[in-house]
Amino acid sequence: MQFAELEAAQRERERYHGLSVPEGQWIVVRVDGRSFTKLTNAHYDKPFDDRFGEIMAVTAATLLQEFEGVYAYTQSDEISLLLPLAANLFNRSVEKLVSLTAATASGRFTEVAGRRVTFDSRLWTGETVADVVDYFAWRQADAGRNALNTCAYWELREQGLTARQAQRRMTGLGSEAKREIVATSGSAFDSRPLWQRRGAGIWFETVEKQAYDPKAQRKVTALRRRLHHELRLPAGAEYRELVAGLVTSEGSLISDL
Repeated sequence: MQFAELEAAQRERERYHGLSVPEGQWIVVRVDGRSFTKLTNAHYDKPFDDRFGEIMAVTAATLLQEFEGVYAYTQSDEISLLLPLAANLFNRSVEKLVSLTAATASGRFTEVAGRRVTFDSRLWTGETVADVVDYFAWRQADAGRNALNTCAYWELREQGLTARQAQRRMTGLGSEAKREIVATSGSAFDSRPLWQRRGAGIWFETVEKQAYDPKAQRKVTALRRRLHHELRLPAGAEYRELVAGLVTSEGSLISDL
């Protein structure tokens, strides 16, 4: 068999290589840490660790910059990256977007933390701005649920319960009962920093900067883009408005909201 024939035959078996996201659809790439429970139990404070949150924010910012995103949202060990509607990176190839975002997140976190980690990645697609807003509202709601569970669990552990006993104690409990568990430490759940309860957001903002025009020999005002890291995200309708504003600032229509 000639090489060309052999190559053609093997290329046909790369069955998913040609899979791509259709134009006109919004793409969110979500990366999740692999075995991060083991990692955080061994190396970071519980229930939350400021350093871990900072590393996740740095990783999210890197994804936002490397893949020219609109908005990056991080909570727990996950990052959701929204790409522009007209994004054409790697011809919108699913394989490329999934593999390279996971690799980038893994490399950046490892570099900053000094510990080797891996992330996996998946794609979400939406048809409208409203779909995108719903997606990020969902992830923020999940952040609040996870945060409450985490705080209640570790409060029980502080009280001397084993991991299995704490899990059994929490089985079937509603949110109010979990809040009561957290409050036994003397600090209400709602008093915890917002980034722990709602996650953190990163996006580009345009700012004015004073510069000097050597040709005109005068001071001028220039517009520059810089990263904005928001640790005090709003919730509910206000958060939806924030996300919608970031999305529509990329030139999309808001008429479908």
